[in-house]
Amino acid sequence: MKPQRLIVMLKQPVAGRVKTRLGTDIGATNAAWWYRHQTSRLLRRICDPRWQVILAIAPDIALHSRAWPNHFDRIAQGRGDLGQRMKRVLETCPNGPVILIGSDIPAVTPKIIHTAFQQLGAKDMVFGPAKDGGFWLVGAKSGNRLPKHLFRRCAGPARLHYKTVWHLSAIAASVLSKPCKISTLATTCDINKVCIPALKILSHSQTRTGAKNDRSTQPCSHRRAGP
Repeated sequence: MKPQRLIVMLKQPVAGRVKTRLGTDIGATNAAWWYRHQTSRLLRRICDPRWQVILAIAPDIALHSRAWPNHFDRIAQGRGDLGQRMKRVLETCPNGPVILIGSDIPAVTPKIIHTAFQQLGAKDMVFGPAKDGGFWLVGAKSGNRLPKHLFRRCAGPARLHYKTVWHLSAIAASVLSKPCKISTLATTCDINKVCIPALKILSHSQTRTGAKNDRSTQPCSHRRAGP
């Protein structure tokens, strides 16, 4: 059985550099603290013996930061827009199924990841659509068989275009020997605006650690995130 790999896209948790849209509502420091605790909880939650977790880090200079649990493998995202970086990290896993997720999706659970890998048993690709028109999850049966037009730039920040799913079979026909079979998961969203889940995590973090002391300009110090 080929190994299953789960890649998590991560940014160094520094105020003013992560969750900037959320930061306009609650402040850059609070947004960085939310991201710090969201990623910590996510990595604890998705640690599972059924797949290998790989952290894709940005910027590249943060690859060896103590912000990341040291029992996970790490790779650098490299340069380029979001689509170029997503394609690059997926291609680091040429053998066996690979799934890529964002780090700011509170709804991600091992059950959802397992379902996505199961769907790759019969499908070539699986997608988790996001409410803002992009995707929170992209999975492929193999990282070396991605349709070349999968990652396309659209208005605003570079991201996977929602329409890609509905046109992917035709696009993939020129790349693959047969039409690309696609599956989709439930639509969800990342956290870019004030909402109840974000405020609950932020409130919990401030109560326990004193986040109001404005220390979030430094990377978080969690070294391990147990299962």
